[in-house]
Amino acid sequence: MVYFRLFVKVTNINLGKIITMKILLLEDDSILSKEIATFCINNAITCDYVLDGEEFQRKIQTSKYDLYILDINVPKINGLDTCKHIRDKDQTTPILMLTAFEALEDKIDAFDAGADDYLVKPFHFQELLARIKVLYKRSENSTANEQILAVDDLTMYVDKKKVTRAEEVIELTPKEFKLLHILLEAKGNILSKQEISEQLWDYHIETNINTIEVYINFLRKKIDVKHENKLIQTKIGFGYFIQ
Repeated sequence: MVYFRLFVKVTNINLGKIITMKILLLEDDSILSKEIATFCINNAITCDYVLDGEEFQRKIQTSKYDLYILDINVPKINGLDTCKHIRDKDQTTPILMLTAFEALEDKIDAFDAGADDYLVKPFHFQELLARIKVLYKRSENSTANEQILAVDDLTMYVDKKKVTRAEEVIELTPKEFKLLHILLEAKGNILSKQEISEQLWDYHIETNINTIEVYINFLRKKIDVKHENKLIQTKIGFGYFIQ
């Protein structure tokens, strides 16, 4: 396994806050990879790189990135198949193809695979930087108004009705999703069964005292069973909370 980790924080004046932008580069030319990584860090961008498609796929299973840069002609799993693999699970993270293939058919194949942009080698580093900034800004704008709730490695995308844990999508029924939403919005505060019941149903309904326990157990099986860190907690005699 060969890759470099370069970490730096960048001040984004437009957003008025400190952010860390992380890129993962798939490029089998180790010299060019180092040059791109060095250029990125000199421009206040984190850049990891890997030299083959298999290592790339292992890397994205354990780390989160804001943008991917892919060469097409790389060992083991090529850049097009890597792009398709990303898009099977992630529709939002920008992908820039950086390759020597300049034929129109290659560009069409890349965009069909899910790429957002395409830059042909040889290239000017300043143009690469400009494209990175445009893709990142576009991605930031598209998610600016999205409501996201998160605890530990559990993330809820409220508008998309999507829940993931450790980046694995969890399929929930509408009631389970709403129950999880209620617990996450409580931000660690304990909610009684009565408080949960009043929010879980949009209309008055007489429920058995065990009904909330049943739904909590359904949720635990999907959220916590496979993970050592159990997020859904019970305070006996008081209620439930997430931490």
